[in-house]
Amino acid sequence: MSKSGRPDQPNASERFNEERATYTMKGSQPDLEAGVAAIREVLATLKPKPGVYRMLDARGDVLYVGKARALRNRVANYTQVERLPLRLKRMVSQTRAMTIVTTNSEAEALLLEAQLIKRYRPPYNVLLRDDKSFPFILLSAEHDFPRIMKHRGARRAKGNYYGPFASAGSVNTTINALQKLFLLRSCTDSFFSRRDRPCLLYQIKRCSAPCTGRIDASGYAELVDEAKDFLGGRSGAVQAKLNSQMEEAAAALDFERAAMLRDRLRAATFIQGSQAINAEGVGNADVFAIAMRNGQFGVQAFFIRGGQNWGHRAFFPSHTEGLDEAEVLTSFLAQFYEEVPPPRLILIDRALPEADLLAEALAGAAGGKVEISIPQRGDRRRLIQQAERNAAEALERRQAESGAKARLGRELAEFLELPEVPQRIEVYDNSHVQGAHALGAMIVAGPEGFIKGQYRKWNIKQAQTNDDFGMMREVFGRRFARAAEEDPDRDGGMWPDLVLIDGGKGQMSAARDTLEEMGIEDVPLIAIAKGPHHGRDGREVFHFPDGREKMLPVNSPLLFHLQRMRDEVHRFAIGAHRDKRSRAIQASPLDEVPGIGPARKRALLLHFGTAGKVRAASLEDLQRAPGVSAAVAQTVYDFYHPGG
Repeated sequence: MSKSGRPDQPNASERFNEERATYTMKGSQPDLEAGVAAIREVLATLKPKPGVYRMLDARGDVLYVGKARALRNRVANYTQVERLPLRLKRMVSQTRAMTIVTTNSEAEALLLEAQLIKRYRPPYNVLLRDDKSFPFILLSAEHDFPRIMKHRGARRAKGNYYGPFASAGSVNTTINALQKLFLLRSCTDSFFSRRDRPCLLYQIKRCSAPCTGRIDASGYAELVDEAKDFLGGRSGAVQAKLNSQMEEAAAALDFERAAMLRDRLRAATFIQGSQAINAEGVGNADVFAIAMRNGQFGVQAFFIRGGQNWGHRAFFPSHTEGLDEAEVLTSFLAQFYEEVPPPRLILIDRALPEADLLAEALAGAAGGKVEISIPQRGDRRRLIQQAERNAAEALERRQAESGAKARLGRELAEFLELPEVPQRIEVYDNSHVQGAHALGAMIVAGPEGFIKGQYRKWNIKQAQTNDDFGMMREVFGRRFARAAEEDPDRDGGMWPDLVLIDGGKGQMSAARDTLEEMGIEDVPLIAIAKGPHHGRDGREVFHFPDGREKMLPVNSPLLFHLQRMRDEVHRFAIGAHRDKRSRAIQASPLDEVPGIGPARKRALLLHFGTAGKVRAASLEDLQRAPGVSAAVAQTVYDFYHPGG
């Protein structure tokens, strides 16, 4: 087994992947008996109630999360080893304990199961391998003049949410068109409050400029209502109203207003015409189809809201060995709707064994009854057929890309003289401006691409901030000291199979010497630097720890692959440095005062004008500041006047 293992799965997954290749029933019989004994010990305490169970291995890592209508009956099945498929026999052989949670109903157990699968990512559960949250359009309700904006994450802000959209690109395009159509503001509340004249968006007819009174509250509210109607599926009525207003303006010879209304109508037509599929008459629905090819699965999803297609996305679930399409799609849907609010109608391409249970579980989040339907004719059937075609094509492209990535991995291992194809690649870079705000950055890449959730950055604390080699030594020392402490056996996914360094011989020597001093001599290191003509000819030089150098042809796909990783760490380092510099610029001396939060700091600055005047203020002046209590005033005064 590789010393790093797959980086984005828990420890139990690593052991699963290794044991899958070596498992035999005869050799694992003692482990199988130990697993059955552990399950029987828990089984004796169970009752026939609904709930969720977790299978745990000897380290306490979660192997599997399952739900049951009757826990005792379901768990008892795992003790009848001769009836289990090989995949579940492997799981039982690794099981050493179980955790049980009872629920009020099987539907509640289904929801809890999806939450726990997402949290623990067990190796024997089907996994929805997509960590990207879906963007929504938000019409805020926290201001007299609501703002239209893109929103991701928890929906805590008050307002109307419309989505999900399949990608940031699709939601940005829609918002741009909606601004032209309804002239709603997109600026922040603080920007809005500071305006004394309209901004550029007003000049290019993408905002009605409520910030400067170019439209009153009632007129703006009418635009907001029209936007809600349009996004809510009543686009025909909105277009008919705009068309009527345009004809009235033209009849009154108000050609400027008629032209403006014409442009708004064109924006509405653009939104509807840009849809990739015809979803008219469907209302609000999600459409799913699944394809299987060579043991891999692909799920295609269309998001229909108000009869408009708000985009589509392909998903490729993992850990699907031995399962059929219906089982995979059921697990996929339960996890998919763990975060995404479900519509009242879900269209699928095949019968699911637990469709009624899934619909019952989703009803609470949908605010009413959810229908899971298999269309047989008409527009809905055509939607399913298009989703089926897209699922098959996306899976075919995915497998072709995987084949190309596998070839690149083999070429990489051969060129860099590695014993095997690296599964976890870490790339390092430093960033500073004349020694200021220095930091080190690391990105991680795996067989499927960049693993952005594992990117890391380090503020330089010890090295001279204009010493690139010293910064590299500090970063490597801190990074690998932590890995050695937290994962000494190298089976927790913290150790790389390859380290790439953005730099030349000096950076390579600094990293190599640091690891050698720590007793780490088996982590492959390669430094990538601009070629003899400083990269103008596209060449790069690869520096090995022993001083050797290699180059690749300028048209080599492997060179492009390595350059892309180097460029990604450079982008991440520059972005992190820019954020750090911005925070330093925005910092205030009041940040150092204990117990002073943003609201009180704002109150003090608004009252006194500057942090210097706050420092010089008397205790009586501080107590008179609005929103500042006597205790806070005393805290501030004591901080700046420690001697009394």
